[in-house]
Amino acid sequence: MTHEESFQQLAHYWSEAMPFNKLLGLEVTKFNSQESEVSIAWQDKLIGNPEQRILHGGVTASALDLVGGVVAAANMLSQLPELTPEIIAQSLSRLSTIDLRTDFLRPGRGEKFVATAKIIRSGSKVAVARMEMHNEKGDHIAFGTGTYMVG
Repeated sequence: MTHEESFQQLAHYWSEAMPFNKLLGLEVTKFNSQESEVSIAWQDKLIGNPEQRILHGGVTASALDLVGGVVAAANMLSQLPELTPEIIAQSLSRLSTIDLRTDFLRPGRGEKFVATAKIIRSGSKVAVARMEMHNEKGDHIAFGTGTYMVG
């Protein structure tokens, strides 16, 4: 299995097979070792402030955490010489969020939101990612930094 095939299967897994991500409607739309992207369409069930009809801050933080974890996982897996289902499962079993910082810049208004992440540092044990969320108009909703256990 090539790295690209593995990444496509994992993107599908994170979007469809993880109940929390599916509940929120998070979809991994880009996934490689240096950057990743997660999109989420507006749904009324994601409202955090009914009077203003804005996205719940926990949804924003969850999207940033997922996109940061995805790029950290891709970076970790790209460093492995061979990818088998067993190696992928073993490697991902150690993946976890150590720290997540979310800075909210403006209310989450929009019809579609896109969270992106890039690797800042990747070591044998820990990876650090920088994440951003924008709406379909390009308004910068939030940014974050995530630190992930990868080894």
